[in-house]
Amino acid sequence: MMWELLLLAASQLGAPAEPSAAESLHYSVNWPSGLSLGEASLHARRVGEGWELEFILEAALPGFAVKDHYRSAARDGFCTLELHKEFKHGKREGRERTSFDPERGVATRETLGGGGKSELAAPACARDALAFLYYLRRELQHGRLPSAQEVFFGARYQVSLRYAALQTVRVNEVPMQAERFDVHLKGPASEHSFEIFFARDAVRTPVLVRVPFPMGVFSMELVR
Repeated sequence: MMWELLLLAASQLGAPAEPSAAESLHYSVNWPSGLSLGEASLHARRVGEGWELEFILEAALPGFAVKDHYRSAARDGFCTLELHKEFKHGKREGRERTSFDPERGVATRETLGGGGKSELAAPACARDALAFLYYLRRELQHGRLPSAQEVFFGARYQVSLRYAALQTVRVNEVPMQAERFDVHLKGPASEHSFEIFFARDAVRTPVLVRVPFPMGVFSMELVR
Protein backbone atom coordinates (compact mmCIF):
# COMPACT_ATOMS: atom_id res chain seq x y z
CA MET A 1 0.00 0.00 0.00
CA MET A 2 2.78 2.47 0.90
CA TRP A 3 4.49 1.97 -2.50
CA GLU A 4 1.21 2.61 -4.34
CA LEU A 5 0.77 5.86 -2.39
CA LEU A 6 4.31 6.93 -3.28
CA LEU A 7 3.65 6.21 -6.96
CA LEU A 8 0.51 8.33 -6.79
CA ALA A 9 2.44 11.17 -5.16
CA ALA A 10 5.21 10.92 -7.75
CA SER A 11 2.69 11.18 -10.58
CA GLN A 12 1.66 14.60 -9.26
CA LEU A 13 5.19 16.07 -9.35
CA GLY A 14 5.29 16.86 -13.04
CA ALA A 15 7.92 15.82 -15.59
CA PRO A 16 10.89 14.05 -13.96
CA ALA A 17 14.42 15.28 -14.51
CA GLU A 18 17.47 13.25 -15.51
CA PRO A 19 20.76 13.53 -13.63
CA SER A 20 22.49 16.72 -14.69
CA ALA A 21 24.91 16.70 -17.62
CA ALA A 22 27.88 16.72 -15.22
CA GLU A 23 26.89 15.11 -11.94
CA SER A 24 29.54 14.33 -9.31
CA LEU A 25 28.63 12.73 -5.98
CA HIS A 26 31.09 12.04 -3.17
CA TYR A 27 30.74 9.50 -0.39
CA SER A 28 32.41 8.43 2.82
CA VAL A 29 32.93 4.67 3.20
CA ASN A 30 32.48 3.78 6.86
CA TRP A 31 33.14 1.03 9.35
CA PRO A 32 30.14 -0.37 11.27
CA SER A 33 31.22 1.96 14.11
CA GLY A 34 30.76 4.98 11.81
CA LEU A 35 34.47 5.75 11.49
CA SER A 36 35.65 6.40 7.94
CA LEU A 37 37.80 3.83 6.16
CA GLY A 38 37.87 5.51 2.75
CA GLU A 39 36.13 7.52 0.06
CA ALA A 40 34.09 6.87 -3.06
CA SER A 41 32.77 9.02 -5.89
CA LEU A 42 30.16 8.61 -8.59
CA HIS A 43 30.29 10.65 -11.80
CA ALA A 44 28.01 11.00 -14.81
CA ARG A 45 28.54 13.06 -17.95
CA ARG A 46 26.16 13.47 -20.87
CA VAL A 47 27.90 12.80 -24.21
CA GLY A 48 25.65 13.37 -27.21
CA GLU A 49 22.71 11.00 -26.82
CA GLY A 50 24.58 8.79 -24.36
CA TRP A 51 26.37 8.84 -21.02
CA GLU A 52 29.82 8.34 -19.56
CA LEU A 53 29.54 6.91 -16.03
CA GLU A 54 32.30 6.36 -13.49
CA PHE A 55 32.69 4.97 -9.98
CA ILE A 56 35.90 5.26 -7.92
CA LEU A 57 36.50 3.75 -4.49
CA GLU A 58 39.58 3.84 -2.27
CA ALA A 59 39.48 2.26 1.17
CA ALA A 60 41.91 0.66 3.60
CA LEU A 61 41.33 -2.20 5.99
CA PRO A 62 44.21 -3.21 8.28
CA GLY A 63 46.77 -4.76 5.93
CA PHE A 64 44.33 -4.75 3.02
CA ALA A 65 43.92 -1.85 0.57
CA VAL A 66 40.99 -1.60 -1.85
CA LYS A 67 41.07 0.47 -5.04
CA ASP A 68 38.26 0.16 -7.59
CA HIS A 69 37.76 2.15 -10.78
CA TYR A 70 34.82 1.37 -13.05
CA ARG A 71 33.88 3.22 -16.25
CA SER A 72 30.78 2.66 -18.35
CA ALA A 73 29.80 4.07 -21.74
CA ALA A 74 26.04 3.86 -22.28
CA ARG A 75 23.72 4.89 -25.07
CA ASP A 76 20.29 6.43 -24.65
CA GLY A 77 18.17 4.39 -22.25
CA PHE A 78 21.30 3.55 -20.22
CA CYS A 79 22.02 0.56 -22.45
CA THR A 80 25.70 -0.30 -22.03
CA LEU A 81 28.16 -0.13 -24.91
CA GLU A 82 31.34 -0.85 -22.94
CA LEU A 83 32.37 -1.43 -19.33
CA HIS A 84 35.94 -1.08 -18.01
CA LYS A 85 36.89 -2.49 -14.60
CA GLU A 86 40.16 -1.92 -12.75
CA PHE A 87 40.56 -3.21 -9.22
CA LYS A 88 43.13 -3.91 -6.55
CA HIS A 89 42.02 -5.86 -3.49
CA GLY A 90 45.04 -6.51 -1.31
CA LYS A 91 47.51 -8.43 -3.49
CA ARG A 92 44.85 -9.33 -6.05
CA GLU A 93 44.42 -6.95 -8.96
CA GLY A 94 43.09 -6.98 -12.48
CA ARG A 95 41.78 -5.07 -15.48
CA GLU A 96 39.02 -6.16 -17.80
CA ARG A 97 36.72 -4.83 -20.48
CA THR A 98 33.24 -5.97 -21.50
CA SER A 99 31.96 -4.80 -24.90
CA PHE A 100 28.31 -5.15 -25.91
CA ASP A 101 27.06 -5.86 -29.43
CA PRO A 102 23.26 -5.37 -29.44
CA GLU A 103 22.89 -6.58 -33.03
CA ARG A 104 24.56 -9.92 -32.30
CA GLY A 105 23.13 -10.15 -28.78
CA VAL A 106 26.58 -10.79 -27.34
CA ALA A 107 28.74 -9.35 -24.55
CA THR A 108 32.48 -9.96 -24.98
CA ARG A 109 34.44 -10.06 -21.73
CA GLU A 110 38.21 -9.64 -22.02
CA THR A 111 40.92 -9.71 -19.36
CA LEU A 112 43.40 -6.99 -20.29
CA GLY A 113 47.16 -7.42 -20.17
CA GLY A 114 47.34 -10.79 -21.87
CA GLY A 115 44.32 -12.55 -20.38
CA GLY A 116 41.57 -14.55 -22.00
CA LYS A 117 38.34 -13.62 -23.75
CA SER A 118 34.83 -15.04 -23.51
CA GLU A 119 31.37 -14.29 -24.87
CA LEU A 120 28.06 -14.15 -23.03
CA ALA A 121 24.54 -13.91 -24.41
CA ALA A 122 23.16 -10.41 -23.80
CA PRO A 123 19.85 -8.65 -24.55
CA ALA A 124 19.63 -5.78 -27.03
CA CYS A 125 19.66 -3.32 -24.12
CA ALA A 126 22.09 -4.86 -21.66
CA ARG A 127 23.07 -2.86 -18.58
CA ASP A 128 26.12 -3.03 -16.38
CA ALA A 129 25.87 -2.18 -12.67
CA LEU A 130 26.59 1.55 -13.16
CA ALA A 131 24.17 1.93 -16.06
CA PHE A 132 21.52 0.04 -14.09
CA LEU A 133 21.87 2.45 -11.16
CA TYR A 134 21.13 5.43 -13.40
CA TYR A 135 18.35 3.56 -15.18
CA LEU A 136 16.84 2.75 -11.77
CA ARG A 137 16.97 6.41 -10.76
CA ARG A 138 15.19 7.43 -13.96
CA GLU A 139 12.50 4.79 -13.44
CA LEU A 140 11.92 5.95 -9.86
CA GLN A 141 11.50 9.50 -11.14
CA HIS A 142 8.65 8.18 -13.30
CA GLY A 143 7.13 6.34 -10.34
CA ARG A 144 8.17 2.91 -11.60
CA LEU A 145 10.10 0.12 -9.92
CA PRO A 146 12.01 -2.04 -12.44
CA SER A 147 11.23 -5.74 -12.50
CA ALA A 148 13.93 -8.32 -11.76
CA GLN A 149 16.49 -8.40 -14.57
CA GLU A 150 20.04 -9.27 -15.53
CA VAL A 151 22.91 -6.89 -14.81
CA PHE A 152 26.42 -7.38 -16.16
CA PHE A 153 29.47 -6.81 -13.98
CA GLY A 154 31.96 -9.21 -15.45
CA ALA A 155 29.61 -12.13 -14.90
CA ARG A 156 25.83 -11.92 -15.23
CA TYR A 157 23.83 -11.19 -12.09
CA GLN A 158 20.11 -11.33 -11.48
CA VAL A 159 19.05 -8.20 -9.60
CA SER A 160 15.73 -7.67 -7.85
CA LEU A 161 14.52 -4.73 -5.76
CA ARG A 162 11.83 -4.31 -3.15
CA TYR A 163 10.54 -1.04 -1.75
CA ALA A 164 11.02 -1.17 2.02
CA ALA A 165 10.20 2.11 3.77
CA LEU A 166 10.43 5.88 3.95
CA GLN A 167 13.06 6.56 6.62
CA THR A 168 14.95 9.44 8.15
CA VAL A 169 18.71 9.22 7.51
CA ARG A 170 21.56 11.62 8.19
CA VAL A 171 23.47 13.22 5.30
CA ASN A 172 26.34 15.48 6.36
CA GLU A 173 24.94 15.21 9.90
CA VAL A 174 21.63 16.66 8.67
CA PRO A 175 18.50 14.46 8.96
CA MET A 176 16.54 13.95 5.75
CA GLN A 177 13.85 11.62 4.47
CA ALA A 178 14.89 8.96 1.98
CA GLU A 179 13.24 5.92 0.41
CA ARG A 180 14.88 2.60 1.26
CA PHE A 181 15.04 -0.27 -1.21
CA ASP A 182 16.23 -3.79 -0.48
CA VAL A 183 18.43 -5.13 -3.28
CA HIS A 184 19.24 -8.79 -3.93
CA LEU A 185 21.96 -9.90 -6.35
CA LYS A 186 22.44 -13.49 -7.47
CA GLY A 187 25.42 -14.45 -9.61
CA PRO A 188 26.79 -17.74 -10.91
CA ALA A 189 28.71 -18.40 -7.68
CA SER A 190 27.46 -15.93 -5.06
CA GLU A 191 24.50 -14.01 -3.65
CA HIS A 192 24.48 -10.60 -1.96
CA SER A 193 21.84 -8.39 -0.36
CA PHE A 194 22.10 -4.74 0.65
CA GLU A 195 20.05 -1.60 1.22
CA ILE A 196 20.13 1.57 -0.86
CA PHE A 197 18.45 4.87 0.06
CA PHE A 198 17.36 7.50 -2.47
CA ALA A 199 16.55 11.13 -1.69
CA ARG A 200 13.11 12.37 -2.66
CA ASP A 201 14.62 15.05 -4.91
CA ALA A 202 14.06 15.53 -8.64
CA VAL A 203 16.88 13.16 -9.67
CA ARG A 204 16.55 10.57 -6.88
CA THR A 205 20.08 11.02 -5.56
CA PRO A 206 21.50 7.90 -3.87
CA VAL A 207 22.37 9.09 -0.36
CA LEU A 208 23.21 5.92 1.55
CA VAL A 209 24.16 2.29 0.91
CA ARG A 210 24.36 -0.31 3.69
CA VAL A 211 26.07 -3.64 3.04
CA PRO A 212 26.14 -6.44 5.65
CA PHE A 213 29.37 -8.39 6.19
CA PRO A 214 30.37 -10.88 8.90
CA MET A 215 32.17 -8.02 10.73
CA GLY A 216 29.05 -5.84 10.68
CA VAL A 217 27.18 -3.45 8.39
CA PHE A 218 29.46 -1.20 6.34
CA SER A 219 28.04 1.95 4.76
CA MET A 220 28.65 4.45 2.00
CA GLU A 221 27.21 7.87 2.92
CA LEU A 222 26.80 10.91 0.71
CA VAL A 223 28.96 13.89 1.67
CA ARG A 224 28.23 15.91 -1.52
